[in-house]
Amino acid sequence: MKYSVFALPLLMLPVSLMAQEKLPFTLTGDIKGLPNRYVYFSYAEGANKYRTDSTLSKDGKFSFHGQLVQPVEGRMYLDPKAFMYGEGDFTSFFMEAATMHLKSSTARLKDAKLTGSKVQLDQDKLTIARAPIQKKLQPLSDAFNKLNLEYIAAMKAKKPDAVLEPYKTKLDKLKEQMEPYYDEMEKTDKVFMNQYPDSYVSAQLLRYRVSGMPLSEGEAFYAKMSPAMQQSADGLEIKKELDGLRAGSPGSPAHEFTKTDINGATINLADYKGKYVMLDFWASWCGPCRKGNPHLKELYGKYSAKGFEIIGVSDDDSNNEAWKKAVNQDGIGIWRHVLRGLDWSKRQKNLPNPEDLSDYYGIHSLPTKILIDPQGVIIGRYGGGGEDDDAMNKKLKEIFGS
Repeated sequence: MKYSVFALPLLMLPVSLMAQEKLPFTLTGDIKGLPNRYVYFSYAEGANKYRTDSTLSKDGKFSFHGQLVQPVEGRMYLDPKAFMYGEGDFTSFFMEAATMHLKSSTARLKDAKLTGSKVQLDQDKLTIARAPIQKKLQPLSDAFNKLNLEYIAAMKAKKPDAVLEPYKTKLDKLKEQMEPYYDEMEKTDKVFMNQYPDSYVSAQLLRYRVSGMPLSEGEAFYAKMSPAMQQSADGLEIKKELDGLRAGSPGSPAHEFTKTDINGATINLADYKGKYVMLDFWASWCGPCRKGNPHLKELYGKYSAKGFEIIGVSDDDSNNEAWKKAVNQDGIGIWRHVLRGLDWSKRQKNLPNPEDLSDYYGIHSLPTKILIDPQGVIIGRYGGGGEDDDAMNKKLKEIFGS
């Protein structure tokens, strides 16, 4: 069905009103064999508002009641501390304002099936489509998680670099092995989003994936959503992501900033007018970023005399020593470096963080590089939501010659 431009505002009004209406839900559980213990249940009640309930199960049976503005993903678990680290027995499902039932015959939440939610039926379709890929990915994912826990324990024990580095190498290798399966999963998700553009499952998928898509692709998926879905919690977040991505994509003026660099000197982007500038968003802990530094050094050596500059923007605000150490180890102090400006206390409270450069350029994955022309206009985006390094190499060669 198509909507005219003139009809759209009229259609949006009831959508906005409906978004404020809370409707009741009931969720009963029957987990046969589950010992009498507390069961915990978390879900979003609205924008940036989350609720966690708990109840004591008896003979594996329990119930929860509440109100929802719209369908959301719920998470049920037995051990809050283990759940924080993705461990323990837990499950997730899409819930809605209805009477729903969660059942398992194995005493495990992980094996439970939810009925009574139409949105969960969509999630079941996606799970089936993903299953062949997940089966191949799971052994690698389990190995990665196990090794990562060992690495975290080693860091907490303040083990020396000689002990930590082998962990990093092995983890990076496992990431590389998992990458093809993640690519397959992404293709499967996009097929689903195309087939079910008005599913809350698709909206959640797009919210998760849009920051890594080229702007035009994300806009196309968003345009397929109905006005009602665009006004959902996920829909509004997708629009926010697209707006940020647009600000950091070719054609937009680059956000001008003033920062203190790694040596304590002031740096102004405005001072680079007349040159081509590459903003390299990276971090000391980002394996692909570090692996790409030799190539960046090669490009800098080739084009810096012709008017090419690089400014490293690091996501190491919470660990300045690691930042400085990585710059020194990789030999990239030949160009200037600043921190992105992330203030976690503000982010956690959902407060504005005007010093965070990543927000102005729509950066959600690392590495991402932004190429700015002598007039201060973005002419290239490489990495998250942009083109690949081959396209970057080609663009620089077009500008400066071989």
